[in-house]
Amino acid sequence: MNYKNFPMVPRVVFGRGSFNQLSEILTPKRLNLNAPFIFLVDDVFKNNTWITSRIPLSYDDKIIYISAAEEPKTSQVDELVEDIILTTKERPSGIIGIGGGTLLDLAKAVSIMLTNEGETKDYQGWDLVKNPAIYHVGIPTISGTGAEVSRTTVLTGPTQKLGINSDFTPFDQVVLDSELVKNVPKDQWFYTGMDCFIHCVESLKGSYLNTFSETYGNMAFQLCKEIFLGNNLSDVESQENLMMASWHGGMSIAYSQVGVAHAMSYGLSYLLGIKHGIGNCIVFDHLEEFYPEDVVLFKDMKMKHNIELPQGICSNLNDEEFDIMIGVALGLEPLWENALGKNWNKIITPKKLKELYQKM
Repeated sequence: MNYKNFPMVPRVVFGRGSFNQLSEILTPKRLNLNAPFIFLVDDVFKNNTWITSRIPLSYDDKIIYISAAEEPKTSQVDELVEDIILTTKERPSGIIGIGGGTLLDLAKAVSIMLTNEGETKDYQGWDLVKNPAIYHVGIPTISGTGAEVSRTTVLTGPTQKLGINSDFTPFDQVVLDSELVKNVPKDQWFYTGMDCFIHCVESLKGSYLNTFSETYGNMAFQLCKEIFLGNNLSDVESQENLMMASWHGGMSIAYSQVGVAHAMSYGLSYLLGIKHGIGNCIVFDHLEEFYPEDVVLFKDMKMKHNIELPQGICSNLNDEEFDIMIGVALGLEPLWENALGKNWNKIITPKKLKELYQKM
């Protein structure tokens, strides 16, 4: 048995208001006066001085505002890297991502591509990155994706939606400040929280599971039940618990893998541009066959929080479009093997996937 030697985030600050310590965290990491820190910030905060005024800019540091309306793309990473190379005197001291999963994944990908030649799409897959990334920091402003702790950065490329899964992907530093998530809209809070819940389900029910992943997965699973089905938490407790559920849910994938919902939602995202959290929810709603008890729990959570999922999103697709989604989903072999075992392709056929997609 050859065990994988996984990296973990080496430094993390947890605490309400810890965003205020960003300057003292970054200052020792500055390489020199010509090597700036580049802050990639969700453009939803552009006029939010409560956040932007606390971003510590010195010398040639700069903020790049990025819309998270669409899932991150390999071409977008290439453009950002080119822009940074052309507009900075020296290689940056670090990349800091402030936002949800989209911004965190972009920060991870940009930090990798500043030290690796070629195009970002060439690194989609497992363990293809050759050189260590530059120093990169993740500051989540929404909880659930696990992007702050995972060893992947999920990107839509020209032919596939797939992560850059590598030992150089995880952040060097994460700042978990639950105060930053206090104004997340309710629907977004639910969809992203369910991304965490589904991570746990797929990890805990998967064939790759071992005690390392199981321990983290169980912890996150219980926190999600408490947050989305309980009545005893204050807003602050709920925010802090979901922040930790996201962390543990992301960690549960380290020695495990996700499953059916993620594989199929990648297909929805690639063809229709549907965001990851809501895509997972749309798919998971129809997966009683694979995760019977957990889909019941999910429907209870949905009802408790009055969440209406989009219906009929695949109703006008032609055969060619279905084939594109099916091709993307079937390409994610580790996810299917984790979900259904080594003979997964006897259970999951293009016909079976099409029937499932037609329900959505």
